[in-house]
Amino acid sequence: MAYLKPPWFVRAVFNRIAMATGLGHSETLTVTTRVSKQPQQIPVVVPEVDGVKYLVSTRGESEWVRNIRADPRVTLGKSSYLAAEVPVDRRAPIIAAYRPLAGKVVEGYFRDLPDDADHPVFALTPAR
Repeated sequence: MAYLKPPWFVRAVFNRIAMATGLGHSETLTVTTRVSKQPQQIPVVVPEVDGVKYLVSTRGESEWVRNIRADPRVTLGKSSYLAAEVPVDRRAPIIAAYRPLAGKVVEGYFRDLPDDADHPVFALTPAR
């Protein structure tokens, strides 16, 4: 699966600002890393479709995607969820809801990775 690595500025500066301020409707996603078991935090935009919250990876097979596949327990803000990957044939309406929320900044990623299969999507169920 494809992956578009974020530039240094996004990793080192923009992501921190987005998480601290909620810039662009972003929320902070916390996952557990596969090897070190340490928390990884990334800003995400979370579309809601038919009452279900989703995570969409605009850059493809990212580290946070691999981490969720290894441990589906995630935190979004202060709420805990279990993440379940959505099959490719069910991703289109979720991605369609995501794109206007995320804004023009993500359009280049969808141009470079036009196939829904290149954008992992996870449904979030509140953890009990």
